[in-house]
Amino acid sequence: MTDVLPAGSLDGKVALVTGSSRGIGADTVRYLAEAGADVVINYRNKAPRAEKLAAQLRELGRRALVIGADLTDPSSVAEMFDAVRAEYGRLDVLVLNASGGMESGMAEDYALKLNRDAQLNVLEAATSLLSDGARVVFVTSHQAHFIRTTPTMPEYEPVALSKRAGEDALRELIPGLAEKGIGFTVVSGDMIEGTITATLLERANPGAIAERRDSAGRLYNVSEFAAEVAKAVIDPVPADNTRLVGDVSAFAAE
Repeated sequence: MTDVLPAGSLDGKVALVTGSSRGIGADTVRYLAEAGADVVINYRNKAPRAEKLAAQLRELGRRALVIGADLTDPSSVAEMFDAVRAEYGRLDVLVLNASGGMESGMAEDYALKLNRDAQLNVLEAATSLLSDGARVVFVTSHQAHFIRTTPTMPEYEPVALSKRAGEDALRELIPGLAEKGIGFTVVSGDMIEGTITATLLERANPGAIAERRDSAGRLYNVSEFAAEVAKAVIDPVPADNTRLVGDVSAFAAE
């Protein structure tokens, strides 16, 4: 057990984290379960990892529902939330963690479909399950959040632009969510050591991670950043709906 969140702070709550079979998503869903939440583990193609994680969380006495879904497919997303409704009847926490766009062999518009269109569709599909007091958290990177004022590596730019487009589209929904009593927080982090994105960036641009680490002083690892995402679930929503994690001195605010 870790003590990222106060024990019992999510007792009786139901939390879904997209892309939670591994990495930041897996650690986030674990922290939420440790704080008392029953959880939904969503994966695209890592079923064995998702099932293994679910088994560990059930040992904590939590319910854990495992659902494979392609977030770029609206019918797959609809089926996921039908399963959540059937199992739990509600949702208190939605963490929009899944993203991508650096994978090889994908269509040219894949990054935008996943990082903008799918995020909007997932939130829309979840809205009928979310009620007063619920919380939505969108996970992004400084390289994407600040892309309009601070250039990023060419290899990452299509992802950064698509994630910022997703963030902008989601932010437009904040007033409507607030009317329903649903809080919305963007969690933006610097490059995270040990993520798939960092690995792909390093492959495309050797030395990029070390260079960023030197510039920032240090980079968060997966579990440290996931802890910040988990805290955003229970901490008050910041006035600008933004939680910045790690050094931002190299990024120009808008």
